Amino acid sequence: MATPTPKLTVAIMGAGPAGLTLASLLRAQSIPYTIFDLSSTVSTAGGTLDLHPSAGQAALRAANLWTPFVKHARPESDVMKIVSPAGVVLWDENKGGADEQPAPETEDELFGGRPEIDRSALLSILLEGAGGADAVTWNKKLVEVVPGANSTHTLRFADGTVSEEFDLVVGTDGAWSKVRNILTPTKPHYSGISSLELWSLDVANRNPWLSAYAGAGNCFTFDADSAIQAQRNGDGSVRTYASLRVPETFFADYGVDFNAPDAAKHVPAYVEKYFGHVGDDLKKILLSSTDKVIPRTLYHLPPGFSWEGKPGVTLLGDSAHLMTPFAGVGVNAAMLDALELSKAIVAVAQEPEKGSLAEAIRGYEKELFPRGEKYARKTLANLNGHFKAGGSEELTARMRAHHAPH
Repeated sequence: MATPTPKLTVAIMGAGPAGLTLASLLRAQSIPYTIFDLSSTVSTAGGTLDLHPSAGQAALRAANLWTPFVKHARPESDVMKIVSPAGVVLWDENKGGADEQPAPETEDELFGGRPEIDRSALLSILLEGAGGADAVTWNKKLVEVVPGANSTHTLRFADGTVSEEFDLVVGTDGAWSKVRNILTPTKPHYSGISSLELWSLDVANRNPWLSAYAGAGNCFTFDADSAIQAQRNGDGSVRTYASLRVPETFFADYGVDFNAPDAAKHVPAYVEKYFGHVGDDLKKILLSSTDKVIPRTLYHLPPGFSWEGKPGVTLLGDSAHLMTPFAGVGVNAAMLDALELSKAIVAVAQEPEKGSLAEAIRGYEKELFPRGEKYARKTLANLNGHFKAGGSEELTARMRAHHAPH
């Protein structure tokens, strides 16, 4: 392998899955980088993620992180249960379920689908791949990216400090990216969906009924302007989203502070008012999931979003194509972005005579924009297909067609 040029300096703004994947990939190729993050430590928030072979899994393989992924992944959770709003089970891939699929026997079969991994476990793997916690400069809230000479940029932080000059600043700082501001004035807009995130902890011991009913993976119900999505996590919890198609100000207008410590006491009235029409089992999921309550207002960037290229700055992940979670592609898109961007950076660092950094980033963005648009349109189509009358039945029909003998 050629010795990388010491002149190329890379700043990664954000230590989430996108930024840490990019850092892990660069580290595997001995390319130096500096990571900044506004938090004091890596986030453990979130539930479980499914990683696709050609996206998230491919990035982990390239970063030499396949072995720890296999250790922590849960391929047994790559199962789906679909329930009608009335509570009729329409599709069930769980063990013993009517639609159980043949058990995989080899590693290729286990990971050829979309095995789940807890977000916290994935972030731990990626943080280690990036060099550990000491590889991140924590507590750095970005204010702006400041242009310098020769297409370099510095980072100005809220604590009054200014970074060194970087040849490339990569925005992996999420939905409300500050890095994105130097490229475009476009901001995310409301998706039309707000969700109440409800958690039930240690369900095997504290709520055996929910443990059995939710199953090993995902349990979905879709209806006109509403959805219930329960998800098993590796820590023994079940996370459920009670989602509604409502105005952006819905939670503010509702008159209850769901961020308050006593938010759980307001869940029964909320369920009765907005999910009183669903079957008793579905109500039971919601009413028994009050260990943690989190209101979420979901935003996205428009499909086809792009920006005029600017030498020395680019984006990946949610910073580049923020989506709602209704296609399950967000983290995979981010990790695939990181894989493709790492290839562009490595090529310039190892063989600078073959092209400039600006040309490499233009090439990366040329592929990024249509790929991001494809994912965004799929996500929007799923949102519109799920939040309508017959949404559960339509998804069930798609599953039956997918698994039908050919």
